[in-house]
Amino acid sequence: MPIMNLFKNCTYYWCFTAFVSYFVSHPLYTPPCTVQFYFGLGTFIFCELGNLSIHIALRNLRPPGTKVRRIPVPTINPFTLLFNFVSCPNYTYEVGSWIGFTIMTSSFSAGIFTIAGLYQMAVWALGKHRNYNKEFSDYPKYRKSIIPFLL
Repeated sequence: MPIMNLFKNCTYYWCFTAFVSYFVSHPLYTPPCTVQFYFGLGTFIFCELGNLSIHIALRNLRPPGTKVRRIPVPTINPFTLLFNFVSCPNYTYEVGSWIGFTIMTSSFSAGIFTIAGLYQMAVWALGKHRNYNKEFSDYPKYRKSIIPFLL
């Protein structure tokens, strides 16, 4: 990662952390009901486990010590089934995690963070999807980049 990306990423996360935490920690903040909180928490945990599963599947695509590149496909882990629908399921799960966080906090500022993250990850996913299509002639044509059936 280029050193300038470190400053850009830290600034992005620190600013959004301050923005979200200000409103969630404000004395006038009203937390969501218990059901909403646990639904959001469950969504967050589910998507984080999915994200971890995708990263493990991607790591295992390339045999150690080689430069072999292969098309990502689902493994025996059910979380990887998202590879049947999108090129970058790690980003799909990441956005899902932040949607869960937004539901869990019921915070408009968290929603803005989620939308900003979706935009950036969609840009990255579209680029990776385009590269997969160029690199692999047999790349599945029905896959979208980040949102199944849409984008």
